[in-house]
Amino acid sequence: MSAVLEKPPIWQRAAPMFQGFDGPLAFAVFLLACAGLLVMYSSGFDHGTRFRDHGRNMLIAGAIMFVVAQISPQRLMSLAVPLYTVGVALLVAVAVFGIAKKGARRWVNVGVVIQPSEIMKIAMPLMLAWWFQKREGHLRPLDYVMAVLLLVAPVGLIMKQPDLGTSLLVLAAGLSVIFFAGLSWKLILPPLAVGLVALVLLVVFESQLCAPGVSWGILHDYQQQRVCTLLDPTKDPLGKGFHIIQGMIAIGSGGLLGKGFMQGTQTHLEFIPERTTDFIFAAFSEEFGLVGNLCLIGAFVFLILRGLAIALEASTLFSRLLAGAITMIFFTYAFVNMGMVSGILPVVGVPLPFISYGGTAMVTLGLGLGILMSIAKAKRLVQT
Repeated sequence: MSAVLEKPPIWQRAAPMFQGFDGPLAFAVFLLACAGLLVMYSSGFDHGTRFRDHGRNMLIAGAIMFVVAQISPQRLMSLAVPLYTVGVALLVAVAVFGIAKKGARRWVNVGVVIQPSEIMKIAMPLMLAWWFQKREGHLRPLDYVMAVLLLVAPVGLIMKQPDLGTSLLVLAAGLSVIFFAGLSWKLILPPLAVGLVALVLLVVFESQLCAPGVSWGILHDYQQQRVCTLLDPTKDPLGKGFHIIQGMIAIGSGGLLGKGFMQGTQTHLEFIPERTTDFIFAAFSEEFGLVGNLCLIGAFVFLILRGLAIALEASTLFSRLLAGAITMIFFTYAFVNMGMVSGILPVVGVPLPFISYGGTAMVTLGLGLGILMSIAKAKRLVQT
């Protein structure tokens, strides 16, 4: 009788929580986390407690990933509308009585000070995936219009703060869902063509458009300055162009194999601004060179391909759209960060996933990974 009532060991009771975890995805994250800790130690060992705090943030993100992975996709779908509604309400609260710092109104006090725009990075793809799941099998053009409206409202509120970097991430996540839901290429190609023409005209007429006193109207002054600085950073090499110029110098000086671990002169002589956050890719490039960059990019490509594979294998439309959008968030983070540090995109304050210092971004990444793990687990458990 006692043998029947005896509880199994704790490891046997905990084992089901680990079943179905996606090994290749976990391996990709492990590689990126190791790279992040390595470069953070080099660039931040003399920067207060950055290295220790970065490790702590990684552990928190890992715990969040593990907890979220236990939530089924069906349960996640039920959270879509409430989370989106709360997120938009908080963005409105920011616009009305938010806390302003350094000329930006991005925070609100609800007992604790939070940045609601971070919620929308996850709430947006959840909401749109829910929207298309409910209309599976009988999608109409009006449904896509409504999806765009659901996307434009929070993106507009975030841009108003202003926060161009976060608004781009939320926009990319939402557009990914709409694209994966089957939006026709006939509707995608015209905006791309217009954007390409606008880019060419911007480069050709840079001297006139970026002349003193010229205002574009559609962008804030600081955003216009960032675009103009990207086009010609040498106009203000010790001011607005300093970040881009120093980032490119660090990347170029790394050469093929890099200067070696903790041997980066641009990094340790503090020429690279924000060397532990937005511009950490420059510090990594200087010390590990082109070979290190290719390895890092390879790890990101592996992570993205694995996320897309999870999306492709998902059993429901909601899971497929959500996994695809979360994966594209990782792609956008990495592409925009590397692009702005390399001088091919404007500086917009987007961190490099798992590499850059930042607690809020790490929590968002943990949530995203947890969702991917949840979708992968659901598929594997169905198969078994």
